[in-house]
Amino acid sequence: MRRILVVEDDALVAFDNEYGLNDAGFTVVATVDTAEDAGQRIAEGGIDLVLADVSLRGEGTGIDVARLAFAAGIPLLFVTGQCPAEARGFAAGCLAKPYSRADLLAAILAVEARKSGRKARRLPKALHLFGD
Repeated sequence: MRRILVVEDDALVAFDNEYGLNDAGFTVVATVDTAEDAGQRIAEGGIDLVLADVSLRGEGTGIDVARLAFAAGIPLLFVTGQCPAEARGFAAGCLAKPYSRADLLAAILAVEARKSGRKARRLPKALHLFGD
Protein backbone atom coordinates (compact mmCIF):
# COMPACT_ATOMS: atom_id res chain seq x y z
CA MET A 1 0.00 0.00 0.00
CA ARG A 2 2.11 2.83 -1.27
CA ARG A 3 -0.37 5.00 -3.22
CA ILE A 4 -2.83 6.79 -0.98
CA LEU A 5 -5.79 9.08 -1.63
CA VAL A 6 -6.40 11.55 1.21
CA VAL A 7 -10.01 12.75 1.54
CA GLU A 8 -10.12 15.47 4.19
CA ASP A 9 -11.97 18.79 4.48
CA ASP A 10 -9.70 20.32 7.14
CA ALA A 11 -6.81 21.89 5.21
CA LEU A 12 -4.39 21.69 8.14
CA VAL A 13 -5.08 18.00 8.78
CA ALA A 14 -4.88 17.26 5.05
CA PHE A 15 -1.54 19.05 4.75
CA ASP A 16 -0.13 17.30 7.83
CA ASN A 17 -1.26 13.89 6.55
CA GLU A 18 0.13 14.52 3.08
CA TYR A 19 3.47 15.73 4.42
CA GLY A 20 3.78 12.86 6.91
CA LEU A 21 2.86 10.21 4.36
CA ASN A 22 5.26 11.55 1.75
CA ASP A 23 8.00 11.76 4.39
CA ALA A 24 7.36 8.11 5.29
CA GLY A 25 7.78 6.99 1.67
CA PHE A 26 4.15 6.81 0.60
CA THR A 27 2.85 8.49 -2.54
CA VAL A 28 -0.17 10.70 -2.02
CA VAL A 29 -1.90 10.47 -5.38
CA ALA A 30 -4.24 13.33 -4.45
CA THR A 31 -5.71 15.23 -1.55
CA VAL A 32 -9.36 16.18 -2.05
CA ASP A 33 -12.09 17.58 0.17
CA THR A 34 -15.33 16.42 -1.49
CA ALA A 35 -16.95 13.05 -2.12
CA GLU A 36 -17.35 13.98 -5.78
CA ASP A 37 -13.62 14.62 -6.26
CA ALA A 38 -12.79 11.44 -4.34
CA GLY A 39 -15.12 9.46 -6.58
CA GLN A 40 -13.39 10.81 -9.69
CA ARG A 41 -9.95 9.88 -8.32
CA ILE A 42 -11.13 6.40 -7.32
CA ALA A 43 -12.55 5.88 -10.84
CA GLU A 44 -9.17 6.81 -12.33
CA GLY A 45 -7.50 3.98 -10.41
CA GLY A 46 -3.92 3.71 -9.23
CA ILE A 47 -4.87 3.89 -5.54
CA ASP A 48 -3.94 1.31 -2.90
CA LEU A 49 -5.68 2.90 0.10
CA VAL A 50 -8.10 5.72 0.82
CA LEU A 51 -7.89 7.73 4.05
CA ALA A 52 -11.16 9.59 4.56
CA ASP A 53 -12.84 11.84 7.07
CA VAL A 54 -16.59 11.38 7.41
CA SER A 55 -17.50 15.06 7.15
CA LEU A 56 -16.55 16.59 3.81
CA ARG A 57 -17.29 19.75 1.85
CA GLY A 58 -20.23 19.83 -0.52
CA GLU A 59 -22.61 16.99 -1.21
CA GLY A 60 -21.77 13.54 0.10
CA THR A 61 -19.79 12.19 3.01
CA GLY A 62 -16.88 9.89 3.71
CA ILE A 63 -19.41 7.07 3.95
CA ASP A 64 -20.28 7.66 0.29
CA VAL A 65 -16.56 7.59 -0.51
CA ALA A 66 -16.22 4.31 1.40
CA ARG A 67 -18.94 2.73 -0.72
CA LEU A 68 -17.20 3.85 -3.92
CA ALA A 69 -13.82 2.58 -2.71
CA PHE A 70 -15.35 -0.75 -1.69
CA ALA A 71 -16.96 -1.15 -5.12
CA ALA A 72 -13.54 -0.46 -6.70
CA GLY A 73 -11.81 -3.00 -4.43
CA ILE A 74 -9.80 -0.34 -2.59
CA PRO A 75 -9.61 -0.47 1.21
CA LEU A 76 -10.66 2.68 3.04
CA LEU A 77 -9.62 3.72 6.53
CA PHE A 78 -11.69 6.40 8.20
CA VAL A 79 -9.65 9.07 9.99
CA THR A 80 -12.35 10.93 11.83
CA GLY A 81 -13.70 12.14 15.12
CA GLN A 82 -16.76 9.89 14.99
CA CYS A 83 -16.37 6.36 13.73
CA PRO A 84 -19.37 5.43 11.53
CA ALA A 85 -20.69 2.06 12.72
CA GLU A 86 -22.86 1.80 9.58
CA ALA A 87 -19.68 1.53 7.45
CA ARG A 88 -18.50 -1.74 9.00
CA GLY A 89 -19.42 -3.75 5.91
CA PHE A 90 -17.44 -1.67 3.42
CA ALA A 91 -14.53 0.00 5.22
CA ALA A 92 -11.34 -1.42 6.74
CA GLY A 93 -11.66 0.46 10.01
CA CYS A 94 -11.43 3.76 11.78
CA LEU A 95 -8.61 5.78 13.35
CA ALA A 96 -10.08 8.29 15.79
CA LYS A 97 -9.00 11.92 15.74
CA PRO A 98 -6.86 13.35 17.13
CA TYR A 99 -4.12 10.91 16.16
CA SER A 100 -0.35 11.16 15.88
CA ARG A 101 1.66 10.66 12.72
CA ALA A 102 3.06 7.45 14.24
CA ASP A 103 -0.48 6.17 14.88
CA LEU A 104 -1.51 6.98 11.31
CA LEU A 105 1.46 5.06 9.90
CA ALA A 106 0.82 2.12 12.27
CA ALA A 107 -2.85 2.09 11.24
CA ILE A 108 -1.91 1.93 7.56
CA LEU A 109 0.45 -0.97 8.27
CA ALA A 110 -2.33 -2.73 10.20
CA VAL A 111 -4.74 -2.40 7.27
CA GLU A 112 -2.03 -3.64 4.92
CA ALA A 113 -1.28 -6.61 7.18
CA ARG A 114 -4.93 -7.56 7.41
CA LYS A 115 -5.36 -7.31 3.63
CA SER A 116 -2.35 -9.63 3.22
CA GLY A 117 -3.70 -12.11 5.76
CA ARG A 118 -1.10 -11.25 8.40
CA LYS A 119 -1.55 -10.06 11.96
CA ALA A 120 -0.60 -6.45 12.64
CA ARG A 121 2.34 -5.95 15.00
CA ARG A 122 1.12 -2.84 16.76
CA LEU A 123 -2.36 -1.42 16.81
CA PRO A 124 -2.75 2.18 17.95
CA LYS A 125 -5.26 2.58 20.79
CA ALA A 126 -7.31 4.92 18.61
CA LEU A 127 -7.61 2.32 15.81
CA HIS A 128 -10.60 0.05 15.42
CA LEU A 129 -10.37 -2.45 12.58
CA PHE A 130 -13.75 -3.59 11.33
CA GLY A 131 -14.35 -7.31 11.29
CA ASP A 132 -12.74 -7.88 14.70
